[in-house]
Amino acid sequence: MEKTRMQQTAETGMTDVWNDSCSLSELEYAIANGAVGATTNPVIVLNVLKKEMNLWEERICQMVEEMQEATEDDIAWKLIEEMGLRGAEKLMLVFEREKGMKGRLSMQTNAKYYRSCDSIVRQAVHFAGLAPNIQVKIPVTKAGIQAIEEATYRGVNINATVSFTVPQAIAVAEAVERGLRRRETEGMDTKQMTPVCTIMVGRTDDWIKEAGKEAGFLIDPECYEWAGVAVAKKAYRLYRERKYRTRLLFGALRNHYHWSELTGGDVVLTIPHGWQVRINESDIEVKERMEDPVNERYIKTLLEKIPDFGKAYDEDGMGIDEFDGYGATKKTLRSFLEGYAELVSVIRGFMIKK
Repeated sequence: MEKTRMQQTAETGMTDVWNDSCSLSELEYAIANGAVGATTNPVIVLNVLKKEMNLWEERICQMVEEMQEATEDDIAWKLIEEMGLRGAEKLMLVFEREKGMKGRLSMQTNAKYYRSCDSIVRQAVHFAGLAPNIQVKIPVTKAGIQAIEEATYRGVNINATVSFTVPQAIAVAEAVERGLRRRETEGMDTKQMTPVCTIMVGRTDDWIKEAGKEAGFLIDPECYEWAGVAVAKKAYRLYRERKYRTRLLFGALRNHYHWSELTGGDVVLTIPHGWQVRINESDIEVKERMEDPVNERYIKTLLEKIPDFGKAYDEDGMGIDEFDGYGATKKTLRSFLEGYAELVSVIRGFMIKK
């Protein structure tokens, strides 16, 4: 039988594929098509709940009954944990087969903590203790960079998220290296640690389009479709040159370039179920394109016309103190917080019935 496009992707170079959801049905499809990991966050949990309420309604009612003094937030996070753990259980066979180097479920820390290193680290350590194959998502904010180093030092396998730029990716890799060196200096093992740094390439595109619209420039629209890819490929080149032990992960697909142009590298591609189906049904050739350069004209135009692209593309485009104020960061944090608020509202409906 001919292999699907997703299976071919998973066998191209050193590229790994993850499922961009903890939905059990979607995860089964992804694993059957070569996926070796998955990810979640409160927004994903909310979307899974909307699709699979029949699987969770009874359990949420039990939580409300069992946790008599719990707040809406307590029950929401209990649900987030349990949903993530079911996904982690699905991946355990992969985790065991790959001797702990693959088969992890990424669980995201509370977006409300984005300014508090201590709160992020405390929750990261808690999540890491829930199952052996949990990866912990930490936002690449000023406090998040501090938390990434400290959590890594404490043995947490991190997945840096809310990340869109080369400066953020470099800051993450350096923070991980500091954390790993601290562990090694104290004689602690690092061989089973598999840190990754996400670049949300589609959200990079989204923000550059928004910045271009605000600036009022009329440019070749194809430039916008390659902005995130250009950032991703530059970050990958720098990671390879410097031999960072963190792997890059690319997500938030908006066009097929975010899959097809990033295949073949030693990277992770986290792909939503809908995109997996579309990719499998496409006739786009799967081949190694990670090393293929982006059209220099696109990069030159973006650098000349849109300052926020320079902040994303240039290694020194931003300092760590500027991460929290970058447009894509603010927009994404807001969407995560709004999604979490909606999730809490759903839980409230179970606790305070009409």
